[in-house]
Amino acid sequence: MDRRRFLQTAALGTAVPLVSGPLIGAPNTEAKPSAGKRIPARSEVQAADTWDLTSLFPSDAAWEVAFTAWQKQIEGYALFQGKLAESSETLAACIRFDLDVNRASERLGIYASLKTAQDAANSTYQRMSGRYAKAASRAGQVSSFICLEILAISAEKMEGFLAAPPLAPYKLLLKRILRLRPHTLGKKEENLLAMQSEMAEAAGKIFRQLLDADMKFGTVTNEKGQRIELSHAAFSTLLQSPDREVRRNAFHTYYEQFTAHKNTLAASLNASVQRDVYYAKARNHSSALEAALFPDQVSVSVYDNLIVSVHRQLPALHRYYDLRRRKMKLKDIHLYDTYVPILANMRTQHTWDEAVNMVLASLEPLGSEYCGVLERGLRGRWCDRYENRGKQSGAFSNGSYDGDPYILMNYQPEVLDHVFTLAHEAGHSMHSHLSAKSQPYAYYDYSLFVAEVASTFNEQLLSNHLLTHARDKQERAFLVNRQIDAIRGTLFRQTMFAEFEKLAHASSESGEPLTLERLKELYHDLLKGYFGPEFTLDPELDLECLRVPHFYRAFYVYKYATGMSAAMALAARVTGGGRRELGDYLNFLKGGCSKDPLDLLRGAGVDMEKPDAIQSALDQFGQWVKELEDLG
Repeated sequence: MDRRRFLQTAALGTAVPLVSGPLIGAPNTEAKPSAGKRIPARSEVQAADTWDLTSLFPSDAAWEVAFTAWQKQIEGYALFQGKLAESSETLAACIRFDLDVNRASERLGIYASLKTAQDAANSTYQRMSGRYAKAASRAGQVSSFICLEILAISAEKMEGFLAAPPLAPYKLLLKRILRLRPHTLGKKEENLLAMQSEMAEAAGKIFRQLLDADMKFGTVTNEKGQRIELSHAAFSTLLQSPDREVRRNAFHTYYEQFTAHKNTLAASLNASVQRDVYYAKARNHSSALEAALFPDQVSVSVYDNLIVSVHRQLPALHRYYDLRRRKMKLKDIHLYDTYVPILANMRTQHTWDEAVNMVLASLEPLGSEYCGVLERGLRGRWCDRYENRGKQSGAFSNGSYDGDPYILMNYQPEVLDHVFTLAHEAGHSMHSHLSAKSQPYAYYDYSLFVAEVASTFNEQLLSNHLLTHARDKQERAFLVNRQIDAIRGTLFRQTMFAEFEKLAHASSESGEPLTLERLKELYHDLLKGYFGPEFTLDPELDLECLRVPHFYRAFYVYKYATGMSAAMALAARVTGGGRRELGDYLNFLKGGCSKDPLDLLRGAGVDMEKPDAIQSALDQFGQWVKELEDLG
């Protein structure tokens, strides 16, 4: 999951979208897609299986009209430049204008990004996204004076402004801007940084085009003897094949493309890291990590404590890999053996409608209002359901203040994890929906730190629902195994990714070039530590760090781990509690960014500055492993 947002919470005058992030994929609800079918072109997908973007704009032509009007609107910033210290009324008028520009920008940018995501090879939408990015960069440049002028207002005068009625709706917004004082440059420097915004996204865009449009993975044979086109989505399916030879061939065939492009991918990742280091230094942060944590007011100790806590539990993870190896009757275990359910004969098949039914049933503890809105969205056209050629890989939710909270999926009925992915993205979408309905625009856009709580919470409820309704010991073992792998994939694996990001950025900051060999060296050492001495590491696995899209949004992945820990604690609190506990959680979802992230979570019932939630999740992992051993 991963959502692309336009954050107004740290500063004004920032109308440029963030880079996207990804995860998992197939065609048509009624016709159950066979793994042997080719990937359809976008034009071949039924409209009912695609998202309906008319809540944003009724047509591309309407987008063009709004885009032209927005470009003209941007020029209105000149009316306020040099005048913000005149009065609280003038400052309030400028803030309202800036929020209006950003609100229009959000709508335009999300429409363009969703159109591009549905078919990255479509030149019309590539051009639309490019034009939007240029205009957004222009908006950032001409509005860059706002923070500078606010920060130039004396403390005494600002105190008076904050007490004035016109600025009452924006007091929290202004206080957050005032936090930026040590990290804000002069007018000339800020304008130069604003001019760089489009260039700063180049590495991520190059990576995305290479990954989603240019890489061709050929074909492989599945366990039914069918030749299928290998893609990111098909790769996730094939790794769950009960036939080890299918898994092995899919792994090596898939990585051939990353081996062939390894130097380009390494250069792209290095450029992204250098960008992070550059902006951190330019804004007087001690490190890129500190800069990334600053907007959420999260200390580096929270990040470091996550890594330390997970390291202490690595022996339990190593025991699980050995248990998996023994139960699968393997002499050695490779990465391509870790995604197939241990009970490989337990095959699942859920149509789209069946998946929606399962998700809604599991979320009943959240009440009829929550489930009613979600049902209308999932049975309607919030979601772009199936894979097509050129479509962005993985899954995400991308909500906005004025449109539906859209979901991109690459749903495959035979992959149970895709049902969990649907529950995950539905959590994001309902978080967006409830925040937009409950908060003014200035405070609706919740932080990425809390975003993963809402999504992983839904996964926990789905897991609880399936475990409760397991028909026999074998099905329970299958689901316990799935729950173990969910914690492994989120809490352990994302922490490994987070540690890699920290090491890679520290290496660059110390003057050590991030060459292909340096990246492989850093990643290989982590693989050895996290997978343990008895795990067989294929040489291609050192290149895994070159294919993770989240690395282009630095220091984001740790939030999956902290989010899962918080979600597990809150799911237990809500399902074991009553109206108060449910109300606390729903208020958290409605909170947007009206409080700082850690305070929002405290209000919901969990304190992430304490180790309790992370340790509890790690302890639960150990308990699941023991139950799986006992189930035989």
